[in-house]
Amino acid sequence: MTPPNNAQPPRDPQDEDELRHHSYDGIQEYDKRLPNWWLMTFYATIIFAIIYWLVDQHFPSSTDQSRLQAEIARIDADKLAAAPTALDDASLWKMSRNPVIVDAGKTTFVTYCASCHNAALTGGIGPNLVDDVWIHGGKPVQVLETIKKGVLVKGMPGWEPVLGAQKVAEVTAYIMSYHAAP
Repeated sequence: MTPPNNAQPPRDPQDEDELRHHSYDGIQEYDKRLPNWWLMTFYATIIFAIIYWLVDQHFPSSTDQSRLQAEIARIDADKLAAAPTALDDASLWKMSRNPVIVDAGKTTFVTYCASCHNAALTGGIGPNLVDDVWIHGGKPVQVLETIKKGVLVKGMPGWEPVLGAQKVAEVTAYIMSYHAAP
């Protein structure tokens, strides 16, 4: 007997996908395995996450440590910059040991002060700033006051109106970074 033209050929019961026994809202789902490519991707992701965690948490690189130290120095510099304008010897010594503040002070020093004091602070027209001989006092506050007000008799202008208090403090910190704190 031949099936009519619109009829489907009979199906083999083993080709049928098995349905799960439960039904939610009249919907039944097939009991199929996940494809192998999907399972391999899932397992590879788990393995990658474990390896990444081990490398990142248990074997930190030296660049992480240097980035951490640089960030701590930047935060300390921001704290010192936000400090009250009345600077004392202790805060200026602390600023002179902060690499962020010292770098900012070096940039300002090279721009404005190096023409007289030399980029290496060894003097020229102006006095040497790395030796232990100070004409107007060698304490950080005294150096700060000398930079702020200048020494007009010797030809050094007062730099506070030009640079501002923060830049003057940074230049002081840069100069004091070449000296040992008491």
